[in-house]
Amino acid sequence: MAMTEQPTDPAGQESARRASGDERGPARGGEGPEAAHERVNRRWNEILQETRVTQTGVQILFGFLLSVAFTASFKELEALDRGIYVTTVVLGASATGALIAPVSMHRFLSGQRMKDDLVETAGRLMMCGMVLLALTIGCTLLLILRFVVPGVLAEVLVGGVMLWFGLCWYVLPLGLRRRATRRSRARARARARARARDDA
Repeated sequence: MAMTEQPTDPAGQESARRASGDERGPARGGEGPEAAHERVNRRWNEILQETRVTQTGVQILFGFLLSVAFTASFKELEALDRGIYVTTVVLGASATGALIAPVSMHRFLSGQRMKDDLVETAGRLMMCGMVLLALTIGCTLLLILRFVVPGVLAEVLVGGVMLWFGLCWYVLPLGLRRRATRRSRARARARARARARDDA
């Protein structure tokens, strides 16, 4: 029984793959651009993973805050500390609502062909929820440290922690994104110069 050899033609296979519409592969890593529906599905899956992580933290913290009101020492709180506690609980509830909202939106909008809008809105809600979560943690820390640390040292420590949160959660990612944008522009300029030399 004779076997016919298939010629190995990577360029031809690549052309056939693109012609058949099977042009997959993420835009990162140099494997080629990803399709629009693949990109939106990837972004949605990333949002779900991020939501799972943040929901666990905010739910544990919110449960702790609710239990504080039923302790014996809660009646001994001063008016200022009660105000901090109420603010903290409201911030925690708001963070919980913002971080769980993408799940509710997905349930209501499932099958409506609105995943692009859903991903954009869910991303904004996640950012809002992260800000509220950071404020909740800061207020919780302030409420606890006012009992443990004398004087204004509690406020100084909380300010330092919030500064650290801002650095880790916002400044660092924005700096990395800006650096990636500069690298992308530099690569684009280098490709343009290379094309200009080839044309010359």
